[in-house]
Amino acid sequence: MYTGKSKSAKLLDLRERLDQREQKHLSRLATLSSEGIRRRPTDQTEHRQAFAIDADRILHSKAYTRYIDKTQVFYMVSNDHITHRVLHVQLVSKIARTIGRFLRLNEDLIEAIALGHDIGHPPFGHDGEKELSKLCIDQGLPPFQHNIQSVQFLENLERNGQGWNLTLQTLDGILCHDGEIHNRFLKPERDKDFAVFDRELLAKNNDPDREISPMTLEGCIVRLSDTIAYIGRDIEDAIELKLIRRSDIPADCRKVLGDTNGTIVYHLVEDLITNSLAPGEAGELAQDSIGFSSEVSDSLKDLKAFNYEFIYMNPVIKKDFQKIQECYRVLFETYLDQVVKVETTSEIFTEMLDGMEPFYTERHAPAEIVRDFIAGMTDDYFLKEASFYGCTVPAKI
Repeated sequence: MYTGKSKSAKLLDLRERLDQREQKHLSRLATLSSEGIRRRPTDQTEHRQAFAIDADRILHSKAYTRYIDKTQVFYMVSNDHITHRVLHVQLVSKIARTIGRFLRLNEDLIEAIALGHDIGHPPFGHDGEKELSKLCIDQGLPPFQHNIQSVQFLENLERNGQGWNLTLQTLDGILCHDGEIHNRFLKPERDKDFAVFDRELLAKNNDPDREISPMTLEGCIVRLSDTIAYIGRDIEDAIELKLIRRSDIPADCRKVLGDTNGTIVYHLVEDLITNSLAPGEAGELAQDSIGFSSEVSDSLKDLKAFNYEFIYMNPVIKKDFQKIQECYRVLFETYLDQVVKVETTSEIFTEMLDGMEPFYTERHAPAEIVRDFIAGMTDDYFLKEASFYGCTVPAKI
């Protein structure tokens, strides 16, 4: 007996309605889900919208699962209330989606970029990134950069080398997130395609200081939200560990932004939204850019400088890093030898290369394979492997 449209047809109809609702309700400067571009085109039978698919794929990736034991700032600390990478990306996603909602931008795209932006971080945060970068340079590779590595994981390692075939807009936002760079305003560089993306990735790979801008306002929001998410949270963690006192926060910063993570996030988000909207118009962007007021931007820049001097460069948190440096060196040299000698019983084969599509090893030199393996490790797995190969690993404090 005929019962009308199939379930899949009904869902496709609903997706079309969602696309139409975006066209009606989102800002004229928003990125529509129907504009999502993939490197490998797919059929249109999927009921989910393009950027929602990206967010789901990232969330279900192996690399995302490993966020759970990746350092944000403070490593080898026995305190369950200190921020890890998995919480940071969730905070970035929440903050960025809140901003996107007020500015009528695409929240699915924002979420996808936010969830994937730090997937390439190696063990032990930025200190580990610097150490891995030195080892890469010693092997004739470009300096290691976690944003490029995030793209590498999602495009070339996940699913046994097939990658997730994410949209250009999501990959571009991940590549361009650079939360450490201070910007008062961000303006998207629109009209990119995969050829432009690949050129930018190569240029950034060869020149880490090269600044590249996202192609969407959604990517710009994630980039600024990255800073909003970590700046006050790192202060709270440092206070928790008794590295600084709340009264150490510069007086001018406290006056403008507050002295708790909650007030800092609130004031930054409020300023970014109100300063980006057109005067006298409800919910429409003033122009094709987003940014802070000059007063708030200056205070944020000063707060970054404070964090850098008194938190990120604090010798207390780097006390045992020489041991971690030595672990990095030993593991890199050990794995490189194993790959060259094709020692198939070693962990780099059993945990990564076994089952990988042949084109991955064909396109990657041994040192690049080692880089990818180490970058994907959790902190605990790194320490376990280092201990197995005779390294003296630091103890938690």
